Amino acid sequence: MSAPLIGLVAHTGKPGALAMASRLREEFERCGASVRIEAHTARMMGLPDGETTRELADVCEILVALGGDGTILQVVHEMGDNLKPIFGINLGSLGFLTCVSSSAVEQAVECIVSRRYTETQRVLIELELRRGETTLARRIGLNDAVISRGALSRLIRLQTWIDGAALTEYNADGLVISTPTGSTAYSLAAGGPILTPDCGVFAVTPICPHVLTNRSLIFSDASTIVVSPRENQGEIYVTVDGQESMAISAGDMVHIRKAKQRVPLAVLPGVSFFEVLRQKLKWSGTAL
Repeated sequence: MSAPLIGLVAHTGKPGALAMASRLREEFERCGASVRIEAHTARMMGLPDGETTRELADVCEILVALGGDGTILQVVHEMGDNLKPIFGINLGSLGFLTCVSSSAVEQAVECIVSRRYTETQRVLIELELRRGETTLARRIGLNDAVISRGALSRLIRLQTWIDGAALTEYNADGLVISTPTGSTAYSLAAGGPILTPDCGVFAVTPICPHVLTNRSLIFSDASTIVVSPRENQGEIYVTVDGQESMAISAGDMVHIRKAKQRVPLAVLPGVSFFEVLRQKLKWSGTAL
């Protein structure tokens, strides 16, 4: 069996990105694999040719994302509908989506070239922003949708429904609607629960709620949650995976449901979600 065609995408602003991208390319080619380089990464490496992430996804078997969790989120958003496996190599400190650190490059290369990695199928959310009968935007996200004022920390009032049934009117700094993958991101910082990747639920977590009984709510990922600003409250934004902010107004309806697509995240064989939790959150105890 021939070696896979690999797409390489790096966060060009990360310290050490140039050296690690060059090393990865050399290691892959030494193992007989062909590598295609994303355009910004190619410019960083001084290479004449580069391709968009969407073009890489169209032709490559797997994409290697060099950076952090944000790099993987960006790759997901730029791949389009052709969602290929993503193998993350971390250049930072705290990352739940990146599979290995830069110190394990040889092991990562060997697993990718020999196709001995494991894929975990991650659920995506689909967000639809409606104003009356008009759909203003549709977005796909791996982590979460966040509704807030953005830079201003002020309370906003958000009416919320699940499957058409009224839930509550949140009076908070905002809301985080999270997938299991995103439960270890903003949702966790806002006090939300940690969800295992295959649990089949989403979480809605208010950010600094004014009503102390407004806690995180877990609901089935077969449901649709709808959120709408109660009245004119100034600038309010909805952001998917922190990639793009969209202004919403009173009466706009933000519909969030499970997307039809899933994205495969590639990990080293034998690496469990709970092992990642213990490592990244620095959990310890007598049982470990």
